Amino acid sequence: MNETLAVACFGQPGSYSDQAMQSWFAGRALSASYCDHFEDVVSAVAEGRARYGVVPIENSSTGGITEVYDLIRRSRCAVAGEKCIPIEHHLLGLPGAKLEDIRRVYSHPQGFAQSRDFFSAHPSWEKIPYFSTSKSAEKVAEDGDPAEAAVAGRLAAELYGLTVLAPSIQTSRANFTRFFIIAPHMETGPDADKITLVIAVRHEPGALYHVLGYFFYGGMNMTHLESRPMEGHPFEYYFHIDVMGRLDNPSNAHTLEGLASMCADFRILGNYASDKGGRS
Repeated sequence: MNETLAVACFGQPGSYSDQAMQSWFAGRALSASYCDHFEDVVSAVAEGRARYGVVPIENSSTGGITEVYDLIRRSRCAVAGEKCIPIEHHLLGLPGAKLEDIRRVYSHPQGFAQSRDFFSAHPSWEKIPYFSTSKSAEKVAEDGDPAEAAVAGRLAAELYGLTVLAPSIQTSRANFTRFFIIAPHMETGPDADKITLVIAVRHEPGALYHVLGYFFYGGMNMTHLESRPMEGHPFEYYFHIDVMGRLDNPSNAHTLEGLASMCADFRILGNYASDKGGRS
């Protein structure tokens, strides 16, 4: 009998995070709890109330979601996997509503940012940041006001009984969001080929240059670099880094050992299977 996994997921049923969760855990029994805030997901995992958590970490159009990077680092959670989901935003309204009826639009700020060209053509609309795209769809359905609309996916429209007023409003046709599957501890499977780590370099000339040189000379392909301010240390930074490789590869292990010796802070967050589908 399959174990039922407690999973904390950002957003509501029908959200993009929900799609990422259902895809990554396909075939496994889930007990899902949906959270309005990124912090709620991370704390549920860190405090043992959920076995896993699902949070967005990066969008191909708008970049890294910095709050999530900070939360994972502070909580000392690990990264157990990633899932890339194609994002197709629609403007959703009540059945019978028309585009000319709309006065207010609800969305997570990422939904607005990823659909900036569409909204620049409708400057009179009030854009109201809300918890998530799916929560925005739920609010519009509950309010029952034909002047309100939401930015969300087609699944959210189906779940909350809304209609598509304007399809595919995202600016980029190739719009993907990468989601992290987080856990209390690292989990490395046989298909693991990506390493995520967070480092802080010494505050001295050339420190970052020498640190990044370890990846070049070790033959490890760095696929992502995100800097985040270090609290209490003005103009000093943590660097969140993704590189391809396995921790049990002796060459990679040697490279990372050398890298750690050069860093003021060094932590490996995970070694997991990359989602190559997100590269299409």
